[in-house]
Parts: sequence; C-alpha cells; structure tokens
Amino acid sequence: MNLIKLKRAYEPSSPDDGYRVFVDRLWPRGLSRETFHYDEWDKEIAPSEELRHWFHADPDGRWEEFERRYRAELDATPAFAALKKRLASKPAVTLIYSSRDNAHNNAQVLEQALT
Repeated sequence: MNLIKLKRAYEPSSPDDGYRVFVDRLWPRGLSRETFHYDEWDKEIAPSEELRHWFHADPDGRWEEFERRYRAELDATPAFAALKKRLASKPAVTLIYSSRDNAHNNAQVLEQALT
C-alpha cells in the first residue's frame, strides 16, 4: 500500500480513490446503498460501541484518550491484522468515514495505525 487517503462518505467517489474501505460500524445517515460506493466495509475494525459512545460525549476533550483506546482495540483484534495484510497489495486506499469532524475521527487513528 503506497498511498492512504481519508474521505467523508458524503463526498463523491473518484477514480483516484483506489480501494475504498468504509471504516464505521454504522451505515452513513442519509446515504442509499445504490449511491454509496465502497469496496469493503469492515465493521470489526471500527471502534466498539462503548468507545464510540464515550468519545462522542466530548470529542475535543477525549480525543487523545480515544486515540489510545482505539489503537488498543485495533491491536487486540485479528481483523486489523487481516485488513493490513489485504491492503498491503493495494497501490491506493481511501478510508471512508461519516463523521462531520474531519480532524477527530476513527479514520484518522486507523490511517496512523496502517502506516
């Protein structure tokens, strides 16, 4: 994997996105299955329900602890190692997320974990 990009689910897909991985546990609100393009949806690498709820109560104040906890969840799940292996052969990967916050979301942490 040479290039990892991040993109909101609500942005249109483009040919330079490469392999598109949707990285949230929940379907993006308001998008239809016919119009939302992704190559893989791996719910197992998304933050746990408990962590997601805890983080959304105070995203700015809990960001650093969320990064630490989510990274620990990733390291503990075989799904993350399997994803990393699958993506290794892809020249370009775009991690798709639905959060409105472009700076504080699980795709940011996942990108760092994959590099």
